[in-house]
Amino acid sequence: MKFRNILRIAIRSLNRNKMRSFLTMLGVIIGVAAVIAMLAVGQGARDTINAQIAGLGTNVLLIFPGAFSQGGVRSEAGSASRLTEDDAAAIKASCPSVKYATPIARTGSQVKAGNQNWRTTIYGAYPEYLDIRDWPLRDGAVFGDADKRGATKVCVIGQTIADNLFPGGQSAVGQVIRIRNLPFKILGVLASKGQNAMGQDQDDIIIAPFSTVQKKLMGATWVNALNASAVAAPKIEEARQEINQVLSDRRKGSSGDGADFTIRTQTDIGDAAEQTSKTLSVLLASIACVSLIVGGIGIMNIMLVSVTERTREIGIRMAVGARGRDVLLQFLVEALVMSFTGGILGVLAGAGSSLLISTTQGWPVTVSPFSVFLGFGFSAAIGIFFGWYPARKAASLKPIDALRYE
Repeated sequence: MKFRNILRIAIRSLNRNKMRSFLTMLGVIIGVAAVIAMLAVGQGARDTINAQIAGLGTNVLLIFPGAFSQGGVRSEAGSASRLTEDDAAAIKASCPSVKYATPIARTGSQVKAGNQNWRTTIYGAYPEYLDIRDWPLRDGAVFGDADKRGATKVCVIGQTIADNLFPGGQSAVGQVIRIRNLPFKILGVLASKGQNAMGQDQDDIIIAPFSTVQKKLMGATWVNALNASAVAAPKIEEARQEINQVLSDRRKGSSGDGADFTIRTQTDIGDAAEQTSKTLSVLLASIACVSLIVGGIGIMNIMLVSVTERTREIGIRMAVGARGRDVLLQFLVEALVMSFTGGILGVLAGAGSSLLISTTQGWPVTVSPFSVFLGFGFSAAIGIFFGWYPARKAASLKPIDALRYE
């Protein structure tokens, strides 16, 4: 029997019970739609995280205070800092794979401008901080080395600060704000970066010369962290090793035993985020696949019922010359038609659901060709796997027993 005839018979058979066929396909439709929607959400989250990590800057290395030991008592990482401004200078002078390096002094404070006020984070850094973060200015200029040496009270502000302290579209450049009752002149406004991977607003920031923040706002001699940038992406690991060597050499014989700092790279952060998002995507897809399996069981159940209902028809076909493989192929094609049709409708429903999620919830979604192929391929596999047994049962019927069946 020609395949075209088998396909026509299969479609005619399914059309005789349209509602039952649709309800059978519904499990596959829901399963495929769930797989595509869940993978789209997972891929969208991964793309967003990668973009936010890229927003950290170019080839960034972050040096944080590590565990600190003094007098035999060991404190937790970050509880005390033994990093200094001289460490940043040593890194810049002794690490050929490092392009920029800056100490970071960080504090929080209420900021006032006229009758407006806003609580924010103030960063003290060298001008190179903006190069490390790959953070251009939207307006104005950045402070220079003279401001750093003279601890000048100048700053650049993020877009969130500009919007809240200078509403109505007025220019912030040249204005004066007060931080802890000290007047700071705004030299520039940073371009907007949006939220980071932790959901924090990166534009809610004020950056001033390191010496100004450290001496006039914090009254400290230590730094919160060091930031550096490798000369190129392939040099990040080499830069890490050089920084580790320089800082360890500077701490030989100290109570910190050379382990009072931690170096994290942009690659480390990206790898961790990638692994997390992959785990999330696999988890979501696995849950969605359960719906496909349930849909496959529904196909198998209905096909078994169909074999029972059409036993006499099978007997007649075999009595007039149909072979067992023709009957097997006929019922297998019926199962495949249901799963293929359910797969196509499921792909459309999944794409529509992804768009709906993105529109109503504001979540980023990305429907990839892989997710469509996976959902559709899974539905085809479900049709073959769960359709084989009923088809085999139909093909194994003996013509004389089938004709006698009531």
